[in-house]
Amino acid sequence: MHQLVSLSDIQQAARRIRPVARVTPLLDLSLSLPPGCACAPLLVKCENLQPGGAFKIRGAYNMLSRLGEDERRRGVVTYSSGNHGQSLALAAHLLGIRALVVMPTTAPPVKVAGAKRYGAEVVFEGTTTLHRKARAETEAAARGLTIVPPFDHPWIIEGQGTIGLEILDQCPEVDTVYVQVSGGGLIAGVAAAIKHVKPAARIIGVEPAGAAKMSASLAAGAPVTLPATASVADGLMAVRPGDLTFAHVQALVDEVVTIEDEATLDALRWLFRDAKLVVEPSGAITVAAALSGVARTGTGPAVAVLSGGNVAPEAFAKYVGSGE
Repeated sequence: MHQLVSLSDIQQAARRIRPVARVTPLLDLSLSLPPGCACAPLLVKCENLQPGGAFKIRGAYNMLSRLGEDERRRGVVTYSSGNHGQSLALAAHLLGIRALVVMPTTAPPVKVAGAKRYGAEVVFEGTTTLHRKARAETEAAARGLTIVPPFDHPWIIEGQGTIGLEILDQCPEVDTVYVQVSGGGLIAGVAAAIKHVKPAARIIGVEPAGAAKMSASLAAGAPVTLPATASVADGLMAVRPGDLTFAHVQALVDEVVTIEDEATLDALRWLFRDAKLVVEPSGAITVAAALSGVARTGTGPAVAVLSGGNVAPEAFAKYVGSGE
């Protein structure tokens, strides 16, 4: 039986990360909604404005700041499709810790460059989370490094959960929260924070139709591994949820829905055109779910987490231009 992170854990993480992670804006986009849109008043939590361009700085900095002096001296390693790697590199730089990031061979160059810019060593391995994890474990054993997982660790989850605390502070009347699902660290933390304080609020997980690992796992009653994933949302391509994150989702999340790539890109274009926000596909997928009405919501405000904005200019121009 997995122990879920507590509200106290998340509150302590919020104090720990305060010097680094921004309290990001919660913007009301209700007046910009497309004509005829039936979704509740819609607000967006702008984690694309974090240092490193994504929410991941919260969990990465929280975990690194909890390491002992010997662990910091020896250095750390992680495995990441991009945003966690960048954020770990930034957190390690701020704390004076040597960092190694294992990325997929398909990682977007903008995310690789981000990790290197903060001083991390980057190596490439395979195309799935499992490939990267195995390489990180090998490197950790050979070099004496501490592994900082991208999602399946209580210190990572409690760091990501600080987003939930901010949503409750900024919008106490929140009715529904849409949260991205990849390995599950983000939704596990947000759900833990919000359900402890406001259990009636609905937590809706959102994942790409081509990478529906949490939906498959919930149906099976245990974490399952997909044979492959494919989506424009490159940050949500994990083939398997974590054991601890799955336990949180199973206990605390009301519903998990899937979204097709074209709906995600429609949402990305809408956010750019009507809200003037640059968001990567993985960040826009929650807005796609809100606009589509695919999940049941109440009449109160809905919040969609914009998890990141790390997208190459040429790719973003292509996404935006393809809707013209």
